[in-house]
Amino acid sequence: MGSKSEHRRKIGFWVFLGSNVLWVCWGLPAGAKAVIALQVCLAVMNIRGLVKAKEAE
Repeated sequence: MGSKSEHRRKIGFWVFLGSNVLWVCWGLPAGAKAVIALQVCLAVMNIRGLVKAKEAE
């Protein structure tokens, strides 16, 4: 995510979002509400950062 290469940053972004989805998929049957909330917040912050970066271009 901190790479200077735009292509690598995009890959890192999608891998991170994928990991958020996997954590939520684990948290739902386990009843881990805090993990689910954390992953949703992290995903929202990541998406917000992407949008703000696009606006700055």
